[in-house]
Amino acid sequence: MRIGILGGTGPAGSALAARLASVGYTCIIGSRSKYRSMEIRDGLIAKWPDLADRLECGDNPAAAAGDLVVIATPWDSAATTAQEYEELLAGKVVISMANALVRVGHEFQPLVPPRGSVAAHVQAAVPRCRVVAAFHHLPANELGHLGSPIDSDVLICSDDPAATLIVAEIVSQIPGCRPLDAGELSNATAIEAFTAVLLQLNVRYKTRVAPKLTGIRSDPRDAKKAEGKPS
Repeated sequence: MRIGILGGTGPAGSALAARLASVGYTCIIGSRSKYRSMEIRDGLIAKWPDLADRLECGDNPAAAAGDLVVIATPWDSAATTAQEYEELLAGKVVISMANALVRVGHEFQPLVPPRGSVAAHVQAAVPRCRVVAAFHHLPANELGHLGSPIDSDVLICSDDPAATLIVAEIVSQIPGCRPLDAGELSNATAIEAFTAVLLQLNVRYKTRVAPKLTGIRSDPRDAKKAEGKPS
């Protein structure tokens, strides 16, 4: 699978590209400028030479041509970016990972985008795509520390159950991450807003927090479903 990352030159997008490449996926680092993409790719390969064969540079159209596409732009341009490349994205699984937040004084506060969440706004902008909300709570710094696992659950929601399983399989390849099906895309509102709480905890306790839910028993059938196998 070739995974394109629109806006892949930012901290979250480039860290996600490196992490996914480290577990075997080919990632296309998209950018409005191919030269900026080349610069970011060269910097990542300087740190991790083994990723050279799995990291590609390109402009946003090249990233949108991937088999699966992640939108890693700032939240207020996620829907317009998706709409700009709607023809290339049609029919594909598109991951929305942005959180609509604003800092007011010492506090982080969630904003309410059109349709209630960034992910739902993206889905409305590109109705032929299979939008999945995921990766909202993984800190970019931890994503970029490839030698260390990320001890976190990843909440995934979508109106397309098959798309949820595809993204869950990708998440399960990241050491330390556990994918959890959080329901339909309407739940992205709460998932995105909760990021404000996590960021506030980071500031208050001078740490990097990630969610880990208790009480969910691992079921071997879930792994089989994620692989598309009968249970």
